[in-house]
Amino acid sequence: MRLEVVALLMILGFYAVAFGLRTYQHLRQTGSTGFHGLSGRPGSVEWWGGALFVLGVVLSLVAPIAGLLGWVASPEVGPGQFILGGGAVLVGIAATYAAQTAMGRSWRIGVRGEERTELVTAGPFALVRNPIFSCMLFTAAALVVVLPNAVALASFACLLLAVELQVRWVEEPYLLRVHGGKYRSYAGRVGRFVPGLGLLRG
Repeated sequence: MRLEVVALLMILGFYAVAFGLRTYQHLRQTGSTGFHGLSGRPGSVEWWGGALFVLGVVLSLVAPIAGLLGWVASPEVGPGQFILGGGAVLVGIAATYAAQTAMGRSWRIGVRGEERTELVTAGPFALVRNPIFSCMLFTAAALVVVLPNAVALASFACLLLAVELQVRWVEEPYLLRVHGGKYRSYAGRVGRFVPGLGLLRG
């Protein structure tokens, strides 16, 4: 089986778990899918965060197809690199799902200004404030190790920028409005994506 086919199956499996399975379970639990879509007016920072995330997902699916069709060159990947990258992908998928599950009924994709959810600070959220995004980016980076072509790299870059915009310009201002000092105290001691880094000061 070609490397691009394996990579495509990994990507589809990742999205099936992170979006499909988690959405189904959330719908069963709460009656809502948890999807809120793009926020902000078209062209705003908030809007670009969502648009870049969608673009990153689309490019991640295009990357193995482009390699199969010969549209882009795919560097040779040795057995060691494939095993390392593939193992990291599986760990990332499991970790993403675990972080989503830990968020419980507060899990959602996107933000609605009028919505009020519980501030989750236990489990993986005691290590970093955004463990779902951290695990998703880890998985996306691992997929680049498995399939290091130009489209896969562009996909990761889009996802990274999208997450930064979403967290800094949408999630954190929203959480500060809703939870005030409780979130400020939490963000002052727990890192944004990596333990100890990205603490909220002042």
